Amino acid sequence: MVGHQECTMEEDSRDNRALQLWRKTLTAPAPFADETNCQCQAPHEKLTIAQARLGTPVDRPVRVYADGIFDLFHSGHARALMQAKTLFPNSYLLVGVCSDDLTHKFKGFTVMNEAERYEALRHCRYVDEVIRNAPWTLTPEFLEKHKIDFVAHDDIPYSSAGSDDVYKHIKEAGMFVPTQRTEGISTSDIITRIVRDYDVYARRNLQRGYTAKELNVSFINEKRYRFQNQVDKMKEKVKNVEERSKEFVNRVEEKSHDLIQKWEEKSREFIGNFLELFGPDGAWKQMFQERSSRMLQALSPKQSPVSSPTRSRSPSRSPSPTFSWLPLKTSPPSSPKAASASISSMSEGDEDEK
Repeated sequence: MVGHQECTMEEDSRDNRALQLWRKTLTAPAPFADETNCQCQAPHEKLTIAQARLGTPVDRPVRVYADGIFDLFHSGHARALMQAKTLFPNSYLLVGVCSDDLTHKFKGFTVMNEAERYEALRHCRYVDEVIRNAPWTLTPEFLEKHKIDFVAHDDIPYSSAGSDDVYKHIKEAGMFVPTQRTEGISTSDIITRIVRDYDVYARRNLQRGYTAKELNVSFINEKRYRFQNQVDKMKEKVKNVEERSKEFVNRVEEKSHDLIQKWEEKSREFIGNFLELFGPDGAWKQMFQERSSRMLQALSPKQSPVSSPTRSRSPSRSPSPTFSWLPLKTSPPSSPKAASASISSMSEGDEDEK
């Protein structure tokens, strides 16, 4: 029972240390090995890879070492460090960064200086500790000083400093753990892109305010780059005008389409109203027929009575003869003499009536 409690307390203590380390990694950059006391205090016994993968020993994390130049720190570097950090259940990742002197001597010139490369590594989330001025070839003294259990690197033989593989003795000692390279990304690839598109980046930096002297550009090339920048600006303006013109035409087409639809709707409505009013069975025809019938009734005369009423006789006057109001049909006179004779006869008749 007591042994079980002690084991539980040790596990809790280990979990607390791991939690504190995790929080520190997320809230602050990784420390430098020569500025802190980040050394394993527990007895450092040699481990096998099988033991480390089982999570042993319980009293300390497995110390994994990865080294490199890390120039122009990119995702391929970060993925390699992630693999090194996650090789074992409980691991502490130390990253060694070679100095400018060693790098320029054995590999070549770098874009970033050593201070910039150190800082880039300190801000990677997988790194627990950064070792500055790391050796090009790992020595037993260096491994013992930093209590390194395993070394992580890709399995491709790394020939340098007169050796076919600088990690050969680490592999023979059973301390090497391979990681996988990330295809399609490397520092050399990035530099190749910059060299290939040198003119583009030179023009870009000139446009952003860098001088030709800072870019190591000749006077003629500077004028050429600046002229090309002006040409590109004009092309961009023309492109913007074309795009705006296309947008304007599209808007006009949309509006014209809407107007045509509205016109068609209004025309259908107008034609329907016209047919309803003036069609064969329209209201206008009925109204016209009614008015026509009324006008015909108003223009046609009423029939006159056959006989007029008789006058009442006066006692003082003799009764007058009755006669018809209907006009008599007379034939026109055939000659002037006959006309004068008819006129005289009409006058005599009037005298007799008096």
